[in-house]
Amino acid sequence: MGYRALVSVILTAHFAFVGYVVLGGFLAWRWPWAIAPHLAAAGWGFAVVAFNLNCPLTYAEDWARRRAGQPGLTQGFMDRYIEGVLYPERYTNLLRILVAVMVLVSWIGAYLRRA
Repeated sequence: MGYRALVSVILTAHFAFVGYVVLGGFLAWRWPWAIAPHLAAAGWGFAVVAFNLNCPLTYAEDWARRRAGQPGLTQGFMDRYIEGVLYPERYTNLLRILVAVMVLVSWIGAYLRRA
């Protein structure tokens, strides 16, 4: 597999992971066992935002881009592909709150469906 194709695979995985962090808790409404991996994913997502950590997928994308002869990354995944692209940057904190609320609603719903 070429490095350019690898960049595409990594980007797809990164978008899928972000989608899973946002919506994955709702899977536990149908499959209760799905709450454990979602807790881990949401915990990592929270840590990345709260402590300004770099995601290993961002490092992998940068590595693959450089091997493909493309310029390396100067921004993180969220800064490059989400903030300012899908919504204006001034709404970042509002969107973070909405995502947190959505995750909590999914967990509460999962709990209530089990009870």
